[in-house]
Amino acid sequence: MIGDVPNVEAGQEFGTRRQAHEAGVHRPLQAGICGTKKTGAESIVVSGGYKDDEDYGDVIVYTGHGGQDGAGNQVSDQSLDDSGNAALVTSYLEGLPVRVLRGYQGDAPYAPAAGYRYDGLYRVISYGSKLGLDGFLIWQFRLEAYADTPTPQAVQQPELPNKPVDSQYGAVTGNESPERITSTVQRIVRSSTVKRQVKTWHDNRCQVCDLRIEVPGGSYSEGAHIRALGSPHNGPDTTSNVLCLCPNCHVMLDAGAIVIEDDLTVLRGGQPAGTLRSDPRHTIDMECVRHHRVRWRR
Repeated sequence: MIGDVPNVEAGQEFGTRRQAHEAGVHRPLQAGICGTKKTGAESIVVSGGYKDDEDYGDVIVYTGHGGQDGAGNQVSDQSLDDSGNAALVTSYLEGLPVRVLRGYQGDAPYAPAAGYRYDGLYRVISYGSKLGLDGFLIWQFRLEAYADTPTPQAVQQPELPNKPVDSQYGAVTGNESPERITSTVQRIVRSSTVKRQVKTWHDNRCQVCDLRIEVPGGSYSEGAHIRALGSPHNGPDTTSNVLCLCPNCHVMLDAGAIVIEDDLTVLRGGQPAGTLRSDPRHTIDMECVRHHRVRWRR
């Protein structure tokens, strides 16, 4: 299950991981990441298992799975082919929430004194690779708490990363020797089950320009409603009202720079720009197409 678990609130404590498993908060009894590349990550456990982890309460820099020996040392490179790491990449690409469970083993000020504590929903904001403290490649995922997720009470004030400050004006001046990290950043786009179905049918390839954006560990596209949801447009949240688009074409559709004719001719700036690619599994609601076209007076 992605998202909230019924009858479990942020801050609820569990004496053991089995209790958290039985409550549905984190199903694996040992693995720190629950999920698959197809579904995304359901949950993670922050428990000090990786020395490169950083925990600031509402922000977590979480080290992916793999490459460790039995003593907790990194002895080989991590890979995004690992199912847990691939699941976190999907959560990032699809904008899916991830449940966070903190364990007493963590050395951060936000770790519970004993057992485990469910700390609510976080989103994966970015991810990237770097050389870890043991000298091997690791993948790290930055997670930030949702606005309505309460920040856990810190046992002690955490030491935040240093930010050079101009002593006279108190202004941030930057860092002359910034750490090098390969990363990928996106704007937050929450993907519903309906959107994910359409994107799966089209294999993340834009129906307008045919672009498929490849990123480490997967590919990216956006589900775009033809007729906008909510008042005053009141479009349906159905697959027939959703297109699989790249970010550029999504913005142009939403702003009326792209409209679609009844024969699926795509007009960009009022000029024909090809035909909307279709799929036999994906029926397009032509009433929604006409509503969008009328909205933008085309």
